Amino acid sequence: MRYASIVSLALACCQSASVLACGGHKHGDREWTEAELDELERKWGAEFGYTGIGSFAHLKHAKCLTDPSEHYDIAIIGAPFDTAVSYRPGARFGPRAIRQASSRQTSFRGYNQRANINPYANWATILDCGDIPVSPFDNALALTQMTEAFAELGNRAPVSTQHLSRPKLITLGGDHSLALPALRPLREYYGPGLRVLHFDAHLDTWHPEKYPSAWPSAQARFNHGSMFWLAGQEGLVSNSSAKPNVHAGLRTRLSGLDDYVDDDAQNWKRIVSDDMDDLGTRGVIDRIMDTLGTEDPVYLSLDIDVLDPAFAPGTGTPEPGGWTTRELIRVLRGIEGAEPGGRGCGGGLAGVSGRGRGDGAGGGAGRV
Repeated sequence: MRYASIVSLALACCQSASVLACGGHKHGDREWTEAELDELERKWGAEFGYTGIGSFAHLKHAKCLTDPSEHYDIAIIGAPFDTAVSYRPGARFGPRAIRQASSRQTSFRGYNQRANINPYANWATILDCGDIPVSPFDNALALTQMTEAFAELGNRAPVSTQHLSRPKLITLGGDHSLALPALRPLREYYGPGLRVLHFDAHLDTWHPEKYPSAWPSAQARFNHGSMFWLAGQEGLVSNSSAKPNVHAGLRTRLSGLDDYVDDDAQNWKRIVSDDMDDLGTRGVIDRIMDTLGTEDPVYLSLDIDVLDPAFAPGTGTPEPGGWTTRELIRVLRGIEGAEPGGRGCGGGLAGVSGRGRGDGAGGGAGRV
């Protein structure tokens, strides 16, 4: 009881101090000129990497799902979901970890000479839209929540209508199953058969029955290894042999070579991790671009386990022998014709999976 009284007294003192401080501010309701506001921004607006609210790369942040007045050209949205995994959970902490890892990206040193761009001073209005409040208890409900959230955010009018007819979304995962709800709303805009560029150690085109269980269920079909199979069944990804999809960075174990037969039948071309040794970054880029071209809209999906565990040890399904961070960044920069700066949806909904407990996956994702 005495402790409660002390806490109440402390709160009362704080509230009194706040009232006095506000009351002593003689011009609290005055009209501020643009010049005065600019001066306040000049004096107090700069942030070092370790300061400020933990938004992605110190961007302006808002809860866009609860505020339909917020508009943007590119929205960063977190999907803290990890209950569709078959090995290590923890990717629900991914959006927070990726944002933390991105904190060294600041506007006062925003120019990237390797990419030749300053995203803080470009035409696009980029906004951190917070997280989708995904249920951790019911995967069917979570799938519905993510699908509806992506549809809501993707259907708003962009700020820069001279550049875009609809905004782009960059999703921070979360386990990789989020690709399915991300693809669903895109069909309405781009039509059926969107092409996919999928960076991953694993195929993620497995039939759900490839996961053995004596207790099958409809809900268990939605998982992080079957979401592209499900997307194909729903007609969300291209099934035209003239317009295949691309895996890049594969080095997964298989249940047998029939896994590749199934993958072929679903219209995928494969670039394995070892191709980086034989082809180099330029050769990998050329193979991707020769397959995808620059005319069709492309959904970019990136699982952080495409990197070697030395660079992303926190991933849920680590596989030795992956690419380095530098190699992946070089490849991403080399495919500009098929990513957000190019035609179509590009990397509009790039899912990044990482356990994100300060153990490295978030760092790699934040830099990528």
